[in-house]
Amino acid sequence: MSSLIYRSASRAARSALSASRASPFFFEGRAVAAAATTAFRGKFSSLSSFYEKANSKSASQGWIAGALSLLQVSYMLQDQEAHAAELERTFIAIKPDGVQRGLIAEIVSRFERKGYKLVAIKLVVPSKEFAQKHYHDLKERPFFNGLCDFLSSGPVLAMVWEGEGVIKYGRKLIGATDPQKSEPGTIRGDLAVVVGRNIIHGSDGPETAKDEISLWFEPTDLVSYTSNAEKWIYGVN
Repeated sequence: MSSLIYRSASRAARSALSASRASPFFFEGRAVAAAATTAFRGKFSSLSSFYEKANSKSASQGWIAGALSLLQVSYMLQDQEAHAAELERTFIAIKPDGVQRGLIAEIVSRFERKGYKLVAIKLVVPSKEFAQKHYHDLKERPFFNGLCDFLSSGPVLAMVWEGEGVIKYGRKLIGATDPQKSEPGTIRGDLAVVVGRNIIHGSDGPETAKDEISLWFEPTDLVSYTSNAEKWIYGVN
C-alpha cells in the first residue's frame, strides 16, 4: 500500500512541476491537488494546506510549493517502505530449564530493552515427536535423543520476535551454545553454566527462522502491529 501511495504522490508532484513550467493555466491545479489528497486519505495534515495553496489567489507560487512538499513526502514514504523491508522475524524458545528456573521475565526483558517487538508467544509442552521435528537437522548426532527428551520434559515458552537484524543479533543476545564460552552480558553467559542446560534456543538464520516459526505457530498466531516505541527506535530524522 505504501509503495502505491509513493508512486501516486511522486507522479502527481512531478506532473505538477512539469505542467507548471509549460502552462500558466495549470497553476490552479485543483484536480491534481484533490486527487493527491484522496490518495493519502488524510494521513498527512500538510496536504490540506497544500490543497488550499493550489486554490489560493497566488496559485502559481502555492502550487509549486505544494507540489514540492508532496514530492518530499513521497520520498519519505519510500524511505519508510525500504526500512520496513529490513525488518525480520526470528524464533526464540525458552527451554524447560529456563521456564522452571523462573527466567521468563528476565529473558523477555532483554529482547524488549534492545528494541525488538514480540509478535507471538505461547507456553507449550511439546511431545517428543514434535521435539524430533524441531531438531531434525541433528538427528544423526549421538545426543539427538537426549536433546529431544529434554525439550519435551516440561513447558517451553515459544516466541517470535520482530526487528531489524533480529536473527543475527538475537543470537548475540543469547550467547554461544556453550555457556562457558559465552561472553558476560549475554543470556547464557549470565544465566547458564553447562551446554545441556543452556536455557534458550534461537534461530541461526533466515531459512531456519522461517521453518521454526511455521513449525511452532500457525499464521494466524502471528500479530502485525505498530508499537508506540518504534518511532523512537527506528525514527528517520
